[in-house]
Order: sequence, then structure tokens, then C-alpha cells
Amino acid sequence: MIDLLDAKIVVTGGAGFLGTVFVEKLKSAGVRPKMIKVPRSSEFDLRVAANCAEVVEGADLVIHLAANVGGIGFNQKNPASLFYDNTIMGIQMMEASRVAGVKKFVAIGTVCAYPKYTPVPFKETDLWNGYPEETNAPYGLAKKMLLVQAQSYRKQYGFNAIYLIPVNLYGPRDNFDLESSHVIPAMIRKFVEAIRSEVGQVKLWGTGNASREFLYVDDAAEGIFLASRLYDKPDPVNLGAGYEIRIRDLADTIAGLTHFSGEIIWDTSRPDGQPRRMLDTRKAEEEFGFKAKTTLKDGLQKTIEWYLQNRS
Repeated sequence: MIDLLDAKIVVTGGAGFLGTVFVEKLKSAGVRPKMIKVPRSSEFDLRVAANCAEVVEGADLVIHLAANVGGIGFNQKNPASLFYDNTIMGIQMMEASRVAGVKKFVAIGTVCAYPKYTPVPFKETDLWNGYPEETNAPYGLAKKMLLVQAQSYRKQYGFNAIYLIPVNLYGPRDNFDLESSHVIPAMIRKFVEAIRSEVGQVKLWGTGNASREFLYVDDAAEGIFLASRLYDKPDPVNLGAGYEIRIRDLADTIAGLTHFSGEIIWDTSRPDGQPRRMLDTRKAEEEFGFKAKTTLKDGLQKTIEWYLQNRS
């Protein structure tokens, strides 16, 4: 167990979607701002080993949230970049942390690392039972290597690295760029823009029959915070909300919340991605007391309200 109130903490990706919420969580818990270091990508390219070493110097705890990430279309267009960037950042950040004597390293994985046809709900023990869904496999495998590294470093060096697997995140300050966004922000933007432009239909990817689980960003930050304090074991741990919803039903829900009353057209020439996705979340509750609190409807409403206020 690490005392966060006295620790010097580095949060890579701390200026991003999840990172900003996590940094706010640290501050609200009593961590002094001067104890939190957020390296900006404009100053520190974490694909460069020397930058990683500089970032972690003097740190007690490193939370590695930085990632090159996007939706299905972005994954299809950039498989090599996603594999290289995420692999090299993770490997070098953990190695630099070990060399610098960092007391604990928190690696953030991805649900995309699970095999394509994992039985629902996904258990942590299922992680190696097949190849990930093809459209996001390079990203999923890159992040999965952090688990191999964390367990290897613990075994050989006694290095305290833990590995968390969050499901799809959403919430205020998400990425609403249609070229790289995930499904919830993309839907919100499409429905809102259709209403503003008085367009009577919205086209969405796939058949709508795939299912997903979504974790509100504040809940994800809480889970990472608790694990950072209380979890010190080699086994990966899922962070999720414990439910699944069909994409078609998600679209209907968001259409209702945005007051879009037009037609939804499903472009079946586009991929669905993984057929089903829902995590077994029992370990997180058992090991460090995490359980998601935000309902999907409440989280969607907050996200839509934020987008309406900030879309310009």
C-alpha cells in the first residue's frame, strides 16, 4: 500500500480525457498539486527513452495513462502507429521507472486485449485464450505487452507494477472528432449535428447488433485511484460497470436523450468490431473495493450536456 498524500506522482496522459479526471481525483483526495507531475506530449515524446527517464526522475508512483487511441475506423487506418507508439511508450516508461527506483507503476491496459470470442462476462483468466478482434488487435496487443512486462519485472526485479483493464470509457471532455472518436461521442455528435442541420437521418456503422459495456470516466478514475493505493499483486484486474448494451439500443437511447426523432440508418458495409464485450468486475471489488456508481443513462446525460455547452 502506498500513501498517495506523501508520494511524488507522475501521470502520463494527465492532460487527456481520462488523465484530467484522474488528476482532479488526486487533488480532491488531498494530494498537493506540487506533488503531481503531468508531462505534456508537446514537451516529452515518450517514444524517446531519454524523455521517459527525465519524466520519472524522483517519482514514487507512475500512472501510465498516455496512449495513442481511437475508434474502429482510426484503428483500421493506423494499425502500425498504434502498435508501435503504445508498445514503445509502455516499455520505455516502465523500464525508466524501474531504473529510477519508482516504488509503484500502474499500467493501464485495454479491453481490446481480450480474444475476439471471449465468453461473456470476460474474466481476467480468459485474457490469453485467443487472438483479439482484428480491427483493434495491434492496439490491444501493444497494451497487452505491458502485462507481460509488469509480471516479468515483478518476478526478476521485485518491481511493483500492476495492470488494470478498463472497458470502453465515455464522459465529458471525450474526443468528439469523427475521424478518431469512439462510439458514444461519435453518436452524440452525429445526432446533435443532424438536429442543428435539420437532417432527418443519421448513418451509423455496422449492424447495431454488437454489444458493449461502458464505464463513466469518473468511475474509471476512482478505480485507478483505489488500485494505486491498495492493489499490489501481479494479476490483471478488470475495471468495468458490469452490464452490456447492444449498439442499436445505445443509439436509440442517445437519440432519445438528444431529442433526435429522425431515421437511423445502419451501414452494414462497416465493421461491428468485437461481437460482445462485457467484463467480470468481481475482482476489482474484492481486491480494492471498486464498484462503478454511475448509471449509463446518467452518464450519457452528463456527456451530452457537456458537449452541447462546449461543442464550438
